[in-house]
Amino acid sequence: MALGLEANLGDTVITTNLDVVVNWGRQYSLWPFVFGTACCAIEFMSAAASQHDVSRFGAEVVRFSPRQADLMLVCGTITYKQAPILKRIYEQMPDPKWVIAVGACASSGGIYNNYCTVQGIDTIIPVDVYVSGCPPRPETILDALIRLQDQIKGESILKDRHKDFKGILD
Repeated sequence: MALGLEANLGDTVITTNLDVVVNWGRQYSLWPFVFGTACCAIEFMSAAASQHDVSRFGAEVVRFSPRQADLMLVCGTITYKQAPILKRIYEQMPDPKWVIAVGACASSGGIYNNYCTVQGIDTIIPVDVYVSGCPPRPETILDALIRLQDQIKGESILKDRHKDFKGILD
């Protein structure tokens, strides 16, 4: 039926499904919240500045409240004292929400394998994309944003992505 309808109406009708339309809007209108604790936060500032311009990729509106953001970029070392704060901020973000772990420290604890440093934020909150480097270059952060957009493109609006996640603070 849809093929016949398109043949009769030409370019005036587009057939698609709800996931494609909603995800198209979501992937190109990300509102990031930066949880910056170390040098990786400085690299995000460079990625957001005019030379690299994160706004070209649909993440222009950097928010300073987690209640207005749907993308959290964790940039830097996270200690066990900061872990409950990070979790609370993540919980304050509205659904759907995504997380990018920026740099070696956020991804795996980096060079700080000691009693006070969390060995990867994925033990506290779910992570969608990991960025390597110490600190990562701004181009790497932009690449992570593009990878996240590709991931969002394939998601279902009816499926809860993180329903089975259990962190160390749960």
